[in-house]
Amino acid sequence: MITRLLVANRGEIARRVFATCRALGIQTVAVHSDADTDAPFVAEADQAVRLPGNTPAGTYLRIEALLDAAGKAGADAVHPGYGFLAENADFAAAVTDAGLTWVGPPAKAIAAMGDKLAAKALLADAGVPMLPTWTAEEQVTGFPVLVKASAGGGGRGMRIVRDAAGLAEAIASARREAASAFGDGTVFIERYVERGRHVEVQIVGDRQGTILALGERDCSVQRRHQKIVEEAPAVVPPELRERLHEAAVAAGRAVDYVGAGTVEFLLAPDGAFHFLEMNTRLQVEHPVTEAVTGLDLVRLQLLVAEGSPLPLAATPPVEGHAIEVRLCAEEPAQGFRPATGTLHRFTIPGVAGEFTRVEGVRLDSGVADGSVIGMHYDSMLAKVIAWGRTRDEAARMLASSLARAEIHGVATNRDLLVRVLRSRQFGAVEVDTGFLDRHPEVFAPLLPVAQLPVVALAAALASADARRAAAPVLAGLPSGWRNVPAFPQVAHFDGPDGEIELRYRLDRTGALAEWSASPVAGPGPAREPTEAEPPPAVTLLEATPERVVLDVDGVRRVYRVHQAGSEVFVDGPDGAVSLVELPRFPLPTAELAAGSLLAPLPGAVTRVHVEVGQRVAAGDPLLTLEAMKLEHPVLAPTDGVVTELPVPAGGQVETGAVLAVVNPLEETSS
Repeated sequence: MITRLLVANRGEIARRVFATCRALGIQTVAVHSDADTDAPFVAEADQAVRLPGNTPAGTYLRIEALLDAAGKAGADAVHPGYGFLAENADFAAAVTDAGLTWVGPPAKAIAAMGDKLAAKALLADAGVPMLPTWTAEEQVTGFPVLVKASAGGGGRGMRIVRDAAGLAEAIASARREAASAFGDGTVFIERYVERGRHVEVQIVGDRQGTILALGERDCSVQRRHQKIVEEAPAVVPPELRERLHEAAVAAGRAVDYVGAGTVEFLLAPDGAFHFLEMNTRLQVEHPVTEAVTGLDLVRLQLLVAEGSPLPLAATPPVEGHAIEVRLCAEEPAQGFRPATGTLHRFTIPGVAGEFTRVEGVRLDSGVADGSVIGMHYDSMLAKVIAWGRTRDEAARMLASSLARAEIHGVATNRDLLVRVLRSRQFGAVEVDTGFLDRHPEVFAPLLPVAQLPVVALAAALASADARRAAAPVLAGLPSGWRNVPAFPQVAHFDGPDGEIELRYRLDRTGALAEWSASPVAGPGPAREPTEAEPPPAVTLLEATPERVVLDVDGVRRVYRVHQAGSEVFVDGPDGAVSLVELPRFPLPTAELAAGSLLAPLPGAVTRVHVEVGQRVAAGDPLLTLEAMKLEHPVLAPTDGVVTELPVPAGGQVETGAVLAVVNPLEETSS
């Protein structure tokens, strides 16, 4: 029997496993890097062991360090979570060789499925349908194809290629990314199915030979081949569901599977399905299966690891519908570029429970107020799950909770997720793995651009009230009180659409007498001059440092305001926005050279593709930046000449560092 469990992982999955352990009376041990010292999962564990360093290779991927931590803490079992070493057969074998209980499938099964090429051959013999697959560029007989990493998962090391010209570079890039993420750069090439749906089956097996399907999930809405919206059950005909379950169980039997695992399939528009891969671990999206089946999958993992038989004999009935979204620190409109920073506030309203099955909204999060989101690990902040009686009910509930969330300090994909859930196509189950590519409208922020002036006014009023409250003298006077009341107050904010100048005047009673907002000249089509429109009629009903209530054209609107330094976060009825309050008298700063390209986030320059003096065209790759385990190409913004490359390959950079300088051709011609 397991008495003390070490979770060889971090973030929300560590907290998820700890939650079940607390319910079962099992003591918990966390391991953590230096960057995670103050993370919530470390505080929740009964014991914690430091892994010196920050990079995954130096901490969570060091087998000997993890085993040493288990010994120090007196753990008698290890749960790998997902990611990192969760599907590493050597780690599973090392844990069992050390006399510890491994909460996962046998090393033999992990090895069999860990090599996706070998897994395809094995399962094809078991009758599981497969896509055409090649191992070399010259073998490919048609396009489009998908280059995939043989080890690991999570979309890393994947590239879609639509013609022969791009295949070689896609293979090379996928190999680099796979080697960085999984320590294995082996890739293969597979036929790409247009408009395919990603449907997977949860299986579980025990040591007595029982293998069951616990239902299926649809995970078709993806970005960069990584799932961001998952639901159970999948909307498929009963006959197809039965065939999917049978194929998944056959895959499990082929490797004598024990524990929780997932068999993933690609469902073609004609109803045919093909094996993608088998994940020999718990999946990120397991909560939706827990919601509709009533099972605790971590509990099942622990029971099976202790040698107990499964407490059920058949696939359980499904109750209701559950949808999960992955809330990530990233900027969807910028190619899903990961975001870093301090999470000043993290509040999801309407949450009925955390890390356990609840009717309503469930939150599985690895962060809290004050968490620092760095460059070393995956960008996922939390999973938000809604379980309702119908699919429509779950989608509406989840979208509402996300839209009202207060997530301050780090850019996220929240608005994108809400728009997906509220889209007509999602409601009609018109989804596939290319959904985001075909629907650019879901990338628009929830807050309409036309409402930015009113939101900025709310920010200015709250900020002014905060200053009055902190004033050392005459704090009781209304903000902006003047002997000569004709002069307005002026505030400047940097917002998502550029700089905004706010002018407003309060009368002697503190009422809003007049106001106006105008953009300050800036780049981009959104800043093109337009015919000025009169601002809406606004009446100030209430203003405090954290809450502003305005009557806007006869409609009462409440804005929640949170200021952290110069950043002002405003959450309103139609969406949220982050503004930066600019100083009235800015200090002089060093001027950057024209054509400077700045690092969008901290990371490492892995490759430099050009040389100083080289002529480049707009869109040419200049260098590759690696952060959060993904490659981010830095492209030339215009035709020009490279005049500076201050960071060599292998160099580390912080946000805002100059990566390259490209002078436009007109500035370099003589």
